[in-house]
Amino acid sequence: MVIQQIGETAGRIWHTLDEKGELRVSILKRQVDVPEPILYMALGWLAREDKLAVEPRGRTFVVRLK
Repeated sequence: MVIQQIGETAGRIWHTLDEKGELRVSILKRQVDVPEPILYMALGWLAREDKLAVEPRGRTFVVRLK
């Protein structure tokens, strides 16, 4: 069940970034509206599949689609 939620969240993240472009993780979290651990697992899933670029910016991270 959790794996399915992570996969669905990865899809929502992908679609959000496709629509809005580069976002700070904190803004992405509000847009996707899932618990923080699920968000980070889904981001890891997408990063592992080489679908995301993740960059540190100050005290946060910015993510975008590759």
